[in-house]
Amino acid sequence: MYAQQLTEISGPDGVQLIEMDEPEGSDLVVVDMHAAGVAFPDLLQTTGSYQVTRPIPFVLGLEGAGIVRSTPSGTDLRPGQRVAMLAPSGTWQQTVAVHPDSVFPLPDSVSLNAGAGFLVNYFTAHFALDERARCRPGDTVLIHGAAGGVGVAALQTAAALGLRTIAVVSTPEKAEVARANRADDVVFVDGWRDHVRILTDGRGVDIILDPVGGERFTDSLRSLAPNGRLVVLGFTGGEIPTVKVNRLLLGNTSLLGAAWGEYAHTNPGYAIRQWRALSPLLESGALQVTEPTMYTFECAADALWALENRTASGKIALSLHRE
Repeated sequence: MYAQQLTEISGPDGVQLIEMDEPEGSDLVVVDMHAAGVAFPDLLQTTGSYQVTRPIPFVLGLEGAGIVRSTPSGTDLRPGQRVAMLAPSGTWQQTVAVHPDSVFPLPDSVSLNAGAGFLVNYFTAHFALDERARCRPGDTVLIHGAAGGVGVAALQTAAALGLRTIAVVSTPEKAEVARANRADDVVFVDGWRDHVRILTDGRGVDIILDPVGGERFTDSLRSLAPNGRLVVLGFTGGEIPTVKVNRLLLGNTSLLGAAWGEYAHTNPGYAIRQWRALSPLLESGALQVTEPTMYTFECAADALWALENRTASGKIALSLHRE
């Protein structure tokens, strides 16, 4: 089979298409891949700046979707079934073999392409809103970077949970992406704090999801309502901000971190519990999964460059389907 492997820590150009043996494992689910998600941690790994390091060379990719080829005994999965999966050994390869607990049957309403980019971003959004921010129906959520992969997932997840959303974006094109993904209100980065004050009648927002960081962080703290929660998801803006904790004291507000991957790793079974919570929402249509922007398998480096250059809107995925 073919795989995209990181062969040197030199950025996206360190990814190379190679030929390798198919994985085996009698106690694992073998899946013929249709598509694989492209996530910001993939980009960070190419530069050696991700918090989890692996010896090179290794196959990139955290998630994907495909058709089950074979299953071990004792599982409810069956050959021919459409599934999404998480694979710590990498998904940018034409066949994967993963533990049954990391495989999730896709409902008919979710395509294989969409399923390939569903798990990491939507599980992250659900973790941030439900587990960390303890959201309640009717809460107002402000989402920075709302046209990115995590932002789109957060908009859709918040809508499914009955939350009001305010999307922060940088361009008119990204505003359209946010509106198409059920944002209730959209504001632009320039002057966003003043617009949020107007939209909330001066009260502020209950929850802020911030995957960006950087210079807008202090204004985010100032935009929280009493008992508001600011959830840190990452630092795609590059700068890791600092905070004066007296702002938290005076406003009775909270600053929270949300590292879904680390939490799922240290809490076995959490991803399964999330799937059980989200699956009925998928089945009913309350939770919608947007189709990703697709790149051919051979152009994996280009997909990573799209993340690096901030030209990507929504989720990106690689097509791995074999004719």
